[in-house]
Formats: sequence, C-alpha cells, structure tokens
Amino acid sequence: MGSSSDTHMLDQVYQTSANIYKKKGETAKIHCSHSILNYNSILWYKQLENRQLQFLGYVYYNNAYPEAGIDGDANPGRNCTLTTEKLELSSSAIYFCAASLHSARQCCANYEAYFGQGTKLTVLDPDRPVTPPKVKILQPSQQECRNQKEKQRKKTLVCVASGFYPDHVTVSWKINDEDYSSGVATDSAAQEIEGSYRITSRFKVNAALWENQENSFMCIVSFFDGETTTNHTATLHGVQG
Repeated sequence: MGSSSDTHMLDQVYQTSANIYKKKGETAKIHCSHSILNYNSILWYKQLENRQLQFLGYVYYNNAYPEAGIDGDANPGRNCTLTTEKLELSSSAIYFCAASLHSARQCCANYEAYFGQGTKLTVLDPDRPVTPPKVKILQPSQQECRNQKEKQRKKTLVCVASGFYPDHVTVSWKINDEDYSSGVATDSAAQEIEGSYRITSRFKVNAALWENQENSFMCIVSFFDGETTTNHTATLHGVQG
C-alpha cells in the first residue's frame, strides 16, 4: 500500500462511500478517483474473510479489464466505478480501489499501488433484524499491576459490545467527558456469534486515575443502522484503591 515516506500519496486516492447497506438482489456502486500525476490505472479488490485480497479487475485509461462491472476513467481527476448487481449475502465484504501505473506491456507490476480507505458493503440478511449493541464495561482485575512500580501501574478496563447486527460499529473512550485514544486497543473486526456480533475494546489507564472515585470512564459504541448513526454507552466510576 505504499511506503511510509509516501503517506501523502495515500491521501490522493478517494473512495466513496465508506459504508453501503443493500438488500439481497439489489445493486451496489462504489466510486474511486485519484490525483496522482501520470498514474493511469485503477485496480479493484475484495477482501475475503481470511483478509486476503481477491483481485477483481482494473481500468487502464478508460478501458476495463478483465470483467464486467468495472468502468470509468482511471486518469487523475476522473471517476471509476465498481458495480455489483444481484447482490448475495456472500457479496458482503470490504472493497478497495488502488491507483497504479500501467505500461504498454504489463499492468502495475513494477509500480507502487496506493489504496483508498475501503468501502464496507453489507448485504442485509432478511432473517436478521437490525439490532443495536448492548454495552458494558468490565472492571479491572484487583490483581493487575500489584507487582509494578508505583509510577508504572496500569489498570485495564474492558468494554464489551454485543448482540448487534449488522457489524458497522466504532468504539471510543472518554474520561470525565474528555476523549482519550492513548492506551486504547480495539478488536480489528467484530466477531460473529450465533447470528449477531460482538466486539471488545481494552483501555489501559494509570492506576491513580482508576483509584479516584471522582473520575468517570465512558465507552461509546457508535452503531450505523443503514440510515443513521446512534451512540450506545456504558460508564464506570473509579474505585478507591
């Protein structure tokens, strides 16, 4: 996806929309463009359940290869579209576009490909109702950090969101209504369990913060139901050490 020194290139590939909800049998369209000088190809990929990328095809200038459903113009400032018709439940995945350079002899073999941010397509299962998450925070273990030096002592709060469908959620944390991201580790994807989803997020905080009863710790789970995003929260207060 390009080296860290070329991070600015990643900001020049634009993919929309970030989230798409469709019903079985409908059609989904994902759009991609870029602003990288001289690049003339847009490649399309589907991320499989094992996180491998399946190559779907590409557009070279304004010619599509190798299959239907991909069209448009791959030159800078133009638009390229991936169209998937007659959607099945198996069509649910994250789709990526990538800008690259195509020579007359071969596509993209010796050039960096710069990826868009991805589009999460969900084909809704008619047998599953859209359901928001239930959120709770598990208290840190009393045994945690007992053998650590005073200034290094940490406590881990665990937020669990469960029972939701589909799996379009993000998790964030606040302490006393102030946003915190340092020390937060959230599952990379929700796990499917018996027809619904579950995700956990761990928040390591200084033990002194947790051991102050005046401090409040909030986990916010933002859930997109296909039309609107709603926030679902749980809060714990610190416990005197």
